Amino acid sequence: MGSFAPVTTDVQTPDGRTLEVHEEGDPDGFPVVVHHGTPMAGLQYAPHVRLAEEQGVRLVGYDRPGYGGSTRHADRTVADCVADVHAIADALGLERFASWGISGGGPHVLACAARCDDRLVAVASLASVAPYGAEGLDWLEGMGEGNHVEFGKALAGEQVLRPFLEEEAAQLRAATPEGLAEVMITLLGLEDRAALTGALAGYFVECNHHAFARGVDGWVDDDLAFAADWGFSLQEIDRPVLVVHGDDDRFVPVSHGHWLTGRIPGVETRIDPHDGHVTLMERRLREVHEWLLSHR
Repeated sequence: MGSFAPVTTDVQTPDGRTLEVHEEGDPDGFPVVVHHGTPMAGLQYAPHVRLAEEQGVRLVGYDRPGYGGSTRHADRTVADCVADVHAIADALGLERFASWGISGGGPHVLACAARCDDRLVAVASLASVAPYGAEGLDWLEGMGEGNHVEFGKALAGEQVLRPFLEEEAAQLRAATPEGLAEVMITLLGLEDRAALTGALAGYFVECNHHAFARGVDGWVDDDLAFAADWGFSLQEIDRPVLVVHGDDDRFVPVSHGHWLTGRIPGVETRIDPHDGHVTLMERRLREVHEWLLSHR
């Protein structure tokens, strides 16, 4: 078991785009592809790196199209990430791998569970949204005010959404780690307010600066993709899936986790009344990695 010096690689997709890939952890460990949140980037969180080194995990993060160093893929669907993950697996020579995604990365990791080839053995979805307009789910109920406004803009289209996200991104870029929670206050329950400090807040600020280095295309395209048809059916999922959520989540209410649980074949679910949204980054990765490694 060793450790990576952080490795950043540009991977070319078959359609000519570039994906910026970030690797850390154990270089000889079992590969785990990470789908970051919205808006975020594929940079690794230092405690996750230390955990990966301990557990024998090769962490492979990447900037989704339009974020950080990755070329925009306009009009992408959630399912389009499958081809990108295959391109990364091909470039890195991954013969078998697992994957987890958090928040906005959740739908993308579920797309991989449905459409990736047999190299992908299992996935974990943390605090994922359900498809917009899902039958039997009040999609916005329980979300903080910030998300109500943001997705209202997304439903109105890019011309309305983009200027709003540009203003939001400017606030996030200007925020210090100490002031980040105040910028996001309508989305933070008590558990998340307590968690979004120190190293975790610093990591979010670092990711925001990287994510928006070339603008807000990635954030725009994520939101538009979530509000549209995802391009796959949950019933297509044919490999092990773990759904993790917290009851005190105002970014993505726990009702989304319950809805997904009722529709993903063979799913295992872990919902904690004491977790919020960002708390999952601090508290749940050890068990997520253990669960993924049990399926390698």
